[in-house]
Amino acid sequence: MKYIYVGKIVNTHALKGEVRIISSFEYKDRVFNKDNYLYVGSTKDELKIESYRKHKQFDMVKFYGIDYINDVLKYKGSNVYINEDSLELSDNEILISDLVNYEVYNDNKLVGKITEYRSDNGNKLIKVNDKYIPYNDAFIEKYDKINKRIYFHDIGVFL
Repeated sequence: MKYIYVGKIVNTHALKGEVRIISSFEYKDRVFNKDNYLYVGSTKDELKIESYRKHKQFDMVKFYGIDYINDVLKYKGSNVYINEDSLELSDNEILISDLVNYEVYNDNKLVGKITEYRSDNGNKLIKVNDKYIPYNDAFIEKYDKINKRIYFHDIGVFL
């Protein structure tokens, strides 16, 4: 089983075992659903989602069997993961974390490799040739998962 990082439990909320998760994961709509499993902490404790809601910048999750704040305190500060197989990505979808080491083409010319990715105030960025460029659908032509390539158009101003 391959685990994919989706966020971090930063605190508890109220007294009934709900947690606050900070997440910039791009497919939250597939992760934070009732009856989905999340894997928490370094031991990857398998926890089933009982309820989910948004609150400010947090993803609020309540797990089955955790009904009191004292039961959930041990997870405060823990990373949260999902099983990769449960995501079911289509051919034109890819995790930004999987793009590291992909070759980058701009208007069909090789311009470099992706060495890093980050989220800056909600904007996703990838690092190519020591410069950050926007990771935005408006610039992406296609993904080639087999050859590990991503094709952009009109990103020359960023390089």
